Amino acid sequence: MSKVEDFLTAEQEQQLVAAIRRAEKTTSGEIRIHIEKHTELDVLERAAEVFHWLKMDTTIQRNGVLIYVAVEDHRFAIYGDQGINEVVASDFWKSTRDSIINKFKEGDFTQGLVDGILLAGEQLQKHFPWDHSDTNELSDEISKG
Repeated sequence: MSKVEDFLTAEQEQQLVAAIRRAEKTTSGEIRIHIEKHTELDVLERAAEVFHWLKMDTTIQRNGVLIYVAVEDHRFAIYGDQGINEVVASDFWKSTRDSIINKFKEGDFTQGLVDGILLAGEQLQKHFPWDHSDTNELSDEISKG
């Protein structure tokens, strides 16, 4: 079994999907998690590639957020689309990253990702609140590469 399959149990994956659904209930924004074994690229550059590959740059309001994890490299990145990057505070992604890192250092990867999801959801709700015409534009499932 590879490190990708070992990173989260099926139950932990469902906890993350539940956190994504909870965060997205109050916003038109989209949040995804992508996990893969390794990247040869800079982690943020790879996150940008995956963001495009997952078609996260096609949301109507350009308000998608990807949390990308390269398990074997012990690296992750948070990548937000143009719409959200234009409205969040300049230190938002750093503070979200720091929150995730604190839990990762404790070995609690699931809670770290849940915290990141919920923090992103709060900002998305603030700047892109849900309304009756919103639809879930992207899958909430964890993607793997």
